[in-house]
Amino acid sequence: MRRAWIVLATILFTGCMSPTKTTPLTTQCTDPRPQVCTMEYAPVCAVLEGGARTEASSACNACADDKITGYVVGPCP
Repeated sequence: MRRAWIVLATILFTGCMSPTKTTPLTTQCTDPRPQVCTMEYAPVCAVLEGGARTEASSACNACADDKITGYVVGPCP
């Protein structure tokens, strides 16, 4: 009986742990790069070749720039 209480307490305590913070995945831009993009506004955080970040109005607009290697959905922090 004591073992059951220990197992139950362990399960309850591990279930109450706070979730770990995850880093968003970077979507890589592929070739051929877009030549024309719509006027859609869905901000992304674009990643430049050197690792710096800049905000773009959409994934299409980010990947149309040859200096951008990828993007993360949503505005830059």
